[in-house]
Amino acid sequence: MFEYKTRGTCSTKITFDIKDGKMHQLAFKDGCEGNLSGISKLAEGMEARQLASLLKGTRCGRKSTSCPDQLAIAIERALAGQQR
Repeated sequence: MFEYKTRGTCSTKITFDIKDGKMHQLAFKDGCEGNLSGISKLAEGMEARQLASLLKGTRCGRKSTSCPDQLAIAIERALAGQQR
């Protein structure tokens, strides 16, 4: 299980697994429950690289980041760690 502490968002932590390049068990701590549980359902079984590519750069209002953007960063870090 990969764990990432978010920065600049209402959610404070993201956890997930990547198995065979696909996302599993994505969960957010805190934040907008409905939106984040929806993202978690949509992400289940999706290719991790594709998900990161789709979400990277998403902004929340005037903030420079968002929960989806933080997820993209977390996925990239998890993939980089798996490649070592």
